[in-house]
Amino acid sequence: MATNEPRSGYAPVNGLSVYHEIHDEGPPLLLLHGASMTIDLMGPILPGLAESRQVIAVEQQAHGHTVDIARPITHEQMADDAALLLDQLGVDRADVVGYSMGGGVARQLAIRHPTVVREMVVASAPSTSDGMHAVAPDMFPSMTPELFAGSPHPP
Repeated sequence: MATNEPRSGYAPVNGLSVYHEIHDEGPPLLLLHGASMTIDLMGPILPGLAESRQVIAVEQQAHGHTVDIARPITHEQMADDAALLLDQLGVDRADVVGYSMGGGVARQLAIRHPTVVREMVVASAPSTSDGMHAVAPDMFPSMTPELFAGSPHPP
């Protein structure tokens, strides 16, 4: 049963200062959130996962406590970030759960760093690289700074 308070911190990864939390102990499981999400929004599933696993939850580039830097935000780049973070944490292999955008990152992690991924669950992610393109342009105009005004961010 998950009882420990998570350990949290920042790690220097490819020019970013990546915020992460480590919940409990056991075989490592990397948890990758979706677009415009944070670790807190993965909260409903986190305790269940941490009952038997060491959950490494990451806030990816430009999300939550991990601020943006001047580089493109791509699944490939975030996969490279995740691989380097795991290496810095001393994790050779992990199971990976990716939701939405995190699912795309998980797939790229398995492609680009296959020795890091033991098993993978991809949930609610496009199955092709252009899977969202048909609907996304209609959504983008509504994605204003005001939409994200209440989002968690660094102090």
